[in-house]
Amino acid sequence: MSKIAIMGAMPEEIAPLLEKVEDIKKVDYAKNSYYEATYKGKELVIAYSKIGKVFSSLTASTLIEKFGCQKLLFSGVAGAINPNLKIGDLIIADRLCQHDLDISIFGHDFGYVPEGAKFVESDEKLRAIAKEVASKNSLSVIEGTIATGDQFVASTERKEFISKNFQADALEMEGASVAVVCDALDVPFFILRAISDTANDDAGVDFDEFMVSSAKISANFILDMVESI
Repeated sequence: MSKIAIMGAMPEEIAPLLEKVEDIKKVDYAKNSYYEATYKGKELVIAYSKIGKVFSSLTASTLIEKFGCQKLLFSGVAGAINPNLKIGDLIIADRLCQHDLDISIFGHDFGYVPEGAKFVESDEKLRAIAKEVASKNSLSVIEGTIATGDQFVASTERKEFISKNFQADALEMEGASVAVVCDALDVPFFILRAISDTANDDAGVDFDEFMVSSAKISANFILDMVESI
């Protein structure tokens, strides 16, 4: 039976998952906690990484290398760039990029490093399962580009830069680093985000108000996906 990793960045992003799973066993490792559990007969390992690309890379690597997870699902919240995305809406990443990676002085595109890629694509089969789950539950999801960086964006100017250079629909702080790890280790991955703010000057206020409710929307969707895998 395949073991599925479910990741979030913050405690609030995995709390709704831990409320619904069974047989929880907590394992402390590398200054973090991992929760082995079951859900409707499926083996899971759940963890939140802490915020940012370094912590999320460490956690994704640990879930795969130490716990032997063969698929990775990420559940969390994001800021909207696409004007069609409103607070509470769901976005599936078909590809991810690092908006704060910049060696453009050497003639490279923003987000690109030699021997790397500007964009990493998520697993097509897992995206297909997500679309089936959305259809079954009469939920609308947007599929698009998610940009990742080690900064909480609350600036219209920065938002416009990311939109122009990456054609991104949403932004957050962990997805692309998880994507790079999974791609390198050949593990199918899926990134789902519920919108918590619109990455503008009010983003901090909106995030505090809507983060918990948006995280629950994302977590419930991920558990529906687990059933279908």
